[in-house]
This record gives sequence, C-alpha cells and structure tokens, in this order.
Amino acid sequence: TSLITFLYSLFFRIRFENDTAKFQFVETIRWLPYPNINFYIGIDGISLFFVISTTFLTPICILVGFHSVESYKKEYMIAFFICESFPIAVFCPLDLLIFYVFFESVLIPMFIIIGVWGSRQRKIKAAYQFFLYTLMGSLFMLLAILFIFFQTGTTDLQILLTTEFSERRQILLWIAFFASFSVKVPMVPVHIWLPEAHVEAPTAGSVILAGILSKLGTYGFLRFSIPMFPEATLYSTPSIYALSVIAIIYTSLTTIRQIDLKKIIAYSPVAHMNFVTIGMFSLNIQGIEGSILLMLSHGLVSSALFLCVGALYDRHKTRIVKYYGGLVSTMPIFSTIFLFFTLANMSLPGTSSFIGEFLILVGAFQRNSLVAALAAPGMILGAAYSLWLYNRVVFGNFKPNFIFKFSDLNRREVLIFLPLIVGVIWMGVYPEVFLEC
Repeated sequence: TSLITFLYSLFFRIRFENDTAKFQFVETIRWLPYPNINFYIGIDGISLFFVISTTFLTPICILVGFHSVESYKKEYMIAFFICESFPIAVFCPLDLLIFYVFFESVLIPMFIIIGVWGSRQRKIKAAYQFFLYTLMGSLFMLLAILFIFFQTGTTDLQILLTTEFSERRQILLWIAFFASFSVKVPMVPVHIWLPEAHVEAPTAGSVILAGILSKLGTYGFLRFSIPMFPEATLYSTPSIYALSVIAIIYTSLTTIRQIDLKKIIAYSPVAHMNFVTIGMFSLNIQGIEGSILLMLSHGLVSSALFLCVGALYDRHKTRIVKYYGGLVSTMPIFSTIFLFFTLANMSLPGTSSFIGEFLILVGAFQRNSLVAALAAPGMILGAAYSLWLYNRVVFGNFKPNFIFKFSDLNRREVLIFLPLIVGVIWMGVYPEVFLEC
C-alpha cells in the first residue's frame, strides 16, 4: 500500500507544469457552514517534493518495523499510515485553518509511536515532552488564525497573500506563528524535546521525526510567515540570524560531548535545520532554493543515519559509543554504508547536503557576510563530530567483553539503504531536477 502511494505521488511530478507559479491539482470541498472556510488543497513547487519525500520514506519505515516490532504489529502499521497521511495534508492545504488542524494532528500518531513502541523506560516522559512542547507553541498560532479570520473574514491563503496588515499587527501575528514553527524546527532554546524523542522512539519513529516532522516548522516559515508578513519578517531577520548561529555552534559542540549514538545523530538535525532558517531569511533565490534542497537532503541523510544506529541496536541492544569498536572487520557492508552517509552528513562535495549548504552560504553572504562567516564553522564542527563518531564505532580494537556476536547487514536492510544512497547521489550530482519546479 505504501509503495502504491509513493508511485501515485510521482504522478504529480510527471504532470507538474514548471512554467507557472500557480497552485496545481487544486481541489475545494466545503466542510463547514461558513462560506470562507473550505477544505482547499493544492501543491506548488515548494510542497511538491515534500509530499514525494513523505511517501518515499514511509515504505522504508514499514520495512524497518517488519522484524524489530514484536507487539501490536497491526496498530504499528496503522499508526505509520496515519503518520504518512497527516504530513501530506500539512504540505497541501491552501487554507490556514485546515493547515492548523493537520499540523497539530501529526502529534497524535507520533505520540503513540514513541509511547508504545519506544525503546527505554523514559519513553512515556519523552512522548509527553514531545506532545506538550509542540502543542503549547501552536496555541499561539491558533489565536493568530482566529484573529486573522475575524479581521479579514477568510482563512484562504491566496486571499491573505494579497491582504495588507499594519506593521504592528504583522509583528504580533509573526511572533504567534514563530512560537509554533520554532518549536517544530527546532530552534534554541526550545529544542530539548527533539533529542529525548529521538532517543526513546523506535528506529522508524526517528526516521519519521527526522525526515518529515522536523520539516514542518521550516515549511511553515516559507509558506506562511515570510509571504504573509513581509515587513515583520524584515524586522525579525536579525533575531532569526542570531538564534540560528547560536543553535548551529551550540548544538554542534554539544554533539561532540554525547555518549549515546542516537543522541549524537539527534543533535545533528538541530544544526542543519538552523542552516535552513538562515537560508530562508536571507530572502534571496539562492538562500531559499538552498534551504529547500537542504531540507530534502537532510530527510534522506539523517533518516539513513538513524537506520544505521537502529541496525546496531537490533543486534547488540546498546547505543553507548564506548561499547563499540572494530566493526570494519566484522561488518564491512555496514561500515561502508555508514561511511557514505557520514560523509554526506558532513556535506562532502558530490552529496546532496553540500549543494544545499553551499547555496545557503552564498545567499547568506549576499545578505549579511558576518552571518555567513559565523555559520560556516558549523560545517567544520559537523565534520568533527561525524568523523569522531565513525572512528569510535568502526575503527579501533574489538571489545569482546561487551559485544561478542556479529552479523553484517542482511538483504532486507541493504534494500532499505539503496534508495537512500541513490537519492543522496542524485541530489548531489544533478540537483536541477529538484530546483526547476
């Protein structure tokens, strides 16, 4: 079923017209007894690849859970199909209220996935932390949407894009939307829920969190905050730059100090997604295209790294770095794949992340050279913790006192990694396919 959904989503790319900026495949359904609130959906060049990315990662999550999940298998599959449908519904709406409904609905299946199929004793705490952090921020956005509706009489995005608000109202509405989107990115200091949720979530849950859900906040900035409140965006750009640079450097330094494999991979997305916010708020074509490309790339690379950690955890039931060493001799296929995605995570030229980060830095330099200079060391720190992790896990001496049974990746696991490898190389070598829409 998930493969059929993915193949059907490719139909949108095939039929998509690149020469128009209008929304395509538009559908309108009346669902409330109000003339200006409709179930109004459509896609453009921004949302197209996020929809495809969502349907692409879901079959991988299903394959991962085939053998690792032992209880409530049917409910597990249902939760992931719901977790696929809600993000697609987030990327398509052209109505603010519909967007908010699905934006919040994503929390429900993810809360259940972490709380029921999580891996440790603290999974309930992590599930509640994830739920409450993201819910509390979004309440401000709901108030802002209601204010917009009572002021303008509609929540239709295309009408609101041509509606002018006073500068004071723009700033207040922008802050309300920012409170919701910044938690989802996440930005410092509201990032604490993400590492906890990743550590406690099952492997497939981490793939969904990193590959899809962490994009909802940055997508919200790009779709709603920037075009609807342009004056407030210009006013707030220096604050966004400051928070993003702090997040990139702080989380990169924090990553180096972690001892849990999943926490190391979990802190990495915080730095990458704050690169994305710098690109978006540079407000030029290079920065915005780079941010979209880095979001898509991060969805593949970060998901693959979580799958690598999951493969180790399934075999050895531990994620503590000090227990591993010398895997290059006993797991050569795993070591090769892990090396590829480690290099992609540190933005090696020829991989997808390099194109995205390069365009972001070019865009940021055109807008503010100091921000670009402060953000660039984040790439160096990313290389530092990536190589440190790979060296500790793959090279060095065996530790037979802790790990004494070894088995390399099986065919199912190699099959899971192959499409991710192809996607990373394709985006790195020929990114025009993803930028021309």
